[in-house]
Amino acid sequence: MTDERPLRLRRQWGVATVALTAALAGVAVALDASPAPPRLPGLTDSVAVQWAVPTTVTGGFVVWFCWRHLDANRRDTTAGGGDGESGTGADQPRAYATLGVANTVTVARGGLFAAVAGFVAVEPTDQVAWLPALCYGTGCALDLADGAIARWRDRATVLGAKLDMAVDTLGFLVAPVVAVVWGRLPAWYLSLSAARYLFKAGRGSRRARGRPVYDLPPSTVRRPLAGVQMAFLSVALAPVVPVRTVRALAAVVLVPSLAVFARDYLVVSGRLSTGDDG
Repeated sequence: MTDERPLRLRRQWGVATVALTAALAGVAVALDASPAPPRLPGLTDSVAVQWAVPTTVTGGFVVWFCWRHLDANRRDTTAGGGDGESGTGADQPRAYATLGVANTVTVARGGLFAAVAGFVAVEPTDQVAWLPALCYGTGCALDLADGAIARWRDRATVLGAKLDMAVDTLGFLVAPVVAVVWGRLPAWYLSLSAARYLFKAGRGSRRARGRPVYDLPPSTVRRPLAGVQMAFLSVALAPVVPVRTVRALAAVVLVPSLAVFARDYLVVSGRLSTGDDG
């Protein structure tokens, strides 16, 4: 089957993949030169190897997801919708021939979150204690940049919306896992990591069974709550706030987000009607 996606676009994806791999390999080399011990020394004495395993899996997902949806690299005529999904049809705009600056920034965010994932296999010593917070916090800051760049360049794409949602969700998976493994957050905070995937699984199950699935209306709370979670997780990963304080704040930050996920599922399943500002 002939790949109809623009050759230049596919080449730029390849360049982005190589650059991401090289950057992560550089982190691995730096870790191997550090005195930080691996979490599972019985498997290998190399902290870089143990860090690289979850990092490779996570980073591989990011570039695979981007490749899978390259054909969606076209103007998003529904920009501002809440789910990163777009309908299909013969009247869709033609795909852009280049990946674009905004999408490249989003891929870089995915690389930073992949780096965070690797620290699940590293002991939180003084030499590396700040690195997960630094990588995750930078990735969250770039979340503001990729959208702003897309709007400034008038290049909001369906690919960008899908990729942004996937990378955000990935960050909400890996950051809490590392924080829990490092003893910064309680295990029940991982319900945040599961919530998005359970929502998508529930919606997909309804579609597979031929049940109606309704669109989510625009919301004034989803994005701000996501921002609060990003800020809190950045602080939770940083070895500056006492663990007791972080754990006390965890429930306060978590409950509203879980409530919104539950509300949204009731909406898409038709069990709840809501206005445009919910």
